[in-house]
Amino acid sequence: MPAYKDEKRNSWYCQFYYEDWQGNKKKKQKRGFKTKREALEWESNYKLSANANMSMKLEDFVEIYFRDKVGELKERSIRNKRYMIDVHVIPYFGSKAMNEITPSDIIQWQNAIREKGFSQTYLRMIQNQLTALFTHVSTIYNLSNNPCKKVKKMGCSDAEKLDFWTIDEYNKFISTIDEGSRYYVLFETLFWTGCRIGELLALTKGDIDFTHNQIHVSKTYYRADGKDVITTPKTKQSVRTIEIPVFLKEELKEYVESMYELPCEERIFPIVAEAVQHKMKHNIDKAGVKKIRVHDLRHSHVAYLINQGVEPLLIKRRLGHKDIQITLNTYGHLYPNEQKKLAEMLNEKK
Repeated sequence: MPAYKDEKRNSWYCQFYYEDWQGNKKKKQKRGFKTKREALEWESNYKLSANANMSMKLEDFVEIYFRDKVGELKERSIRNKRYMIDVHVIPYFGSKAMNEITPSDIIQWQNAIREKGFSQTYLRMIQNQLTALFTHVSTIYNLSNNPCKKVKKMGCSDAEKLDFWTIDEYNKFISTIDEGSRYYVLFETLFWTGCRIGELLALTKGDIDFTHNQIHVSKTYYRADGKDVITTPKTKQSVRTIEIPVFLKEELKEYVESMYELPCEERIFPIVAEAVQHKMKHNIDKAGVKKIRVHDLRHSHVAYLINQGVEPLLIKRRLGHKDIQITLNTYGHLYPNEQKKLAEMLNEKK
C-alpha cells in the first residue's frame, strides 16, 4: 500500500484499487496530503468504508459521513453539525470502532451530556447528531446493529415547549420601536408573515410585489467567517409566495421608498441576525413582555393564525414546511379544542 511524493506540489498522494461493498473493482486517487502517513491513513479508511468495514473508528467515519452528505446538506448545516459532533460526540466515542459502540455506551454518554446543564432542546439537537451518524452507517454501509434504536432519545424538540407572544404582547413590544423605522418594519414583517429571519434578511426590493400584496421568498441570508452568504432556502417548499395584509404592504412600500434609489437586487434589511437579536432583547426589556427568541416570532404568527381558525394545511404552505406532519408535530398542541369539536360533531350524527 504505497504512497507517492508529488515533487511539483511538495505534497503526497495515494493511488489504489479497491472493491466497493457490491464487489466492483474501482480505482481511486487523492492528492494534497502533507505527509506520507496522512496519505496512507486516508487510503486505509477509504477502503474500510468502501467495503462497509465497520471496525473503523467513529472519528474516521465522521469524515466519510460528511463526505457523503456534501451534495445533500447546505454548507451552514454541515458547519453546525460538525461543531456539535466535534464537541459532544467525538470526545466520548471518537476512538471506538463503529461496530463496538453499544446501547449501554449510548446511555452512559447521555448521562454525561445531561450533567452539563444544557436545555432540553439542545440535548435533543446533540442526540440527533449521533442518531444521524448511526442511521447513515446502518442504511448506507450495512451496520447490522444500530445502538441508537434501542435507547430512548434524550432531550425534547421545540414542539414540546413552544414560546410565542399573543397579539397583545406583540403590540406592547412593537409600540416601543419608532414607527416606520428599519426595525419597526422588520419586526412587523416577521410577525405578520411568519418567515424565517434568514429569509427576511435576504429580501430585496424585487422580492416584494406591491401591486398584488405579495412577498416572494426564494433565498436565505447568513453571515459566515465575516462574509455575507446568500443561498437557497432551507427546503424546496421554502421557495414560496406569501400573501401579506395591505397595512404591511404600505409599511414596506414607505420604508423601501425612503431608501433612495435602492437597486432591486440589494437587501432591504442590510444587517445581520445578531443585530436583530440584540435589538429585540433590548426592546423586550423596555416593553416588559415575556422573553422569546427572534425565531419565536414565527411561532407567534402561527399561534395568531390558529386562534383565528386557520387550517393546518394553509399554515404549512405559508411557512414553507416540507410536509404537513412537520406543521402538526410543531403546532398541533395549539389546537386544544379541535378534538372536542370533532367529538361534538360525531355526537350530532348519532
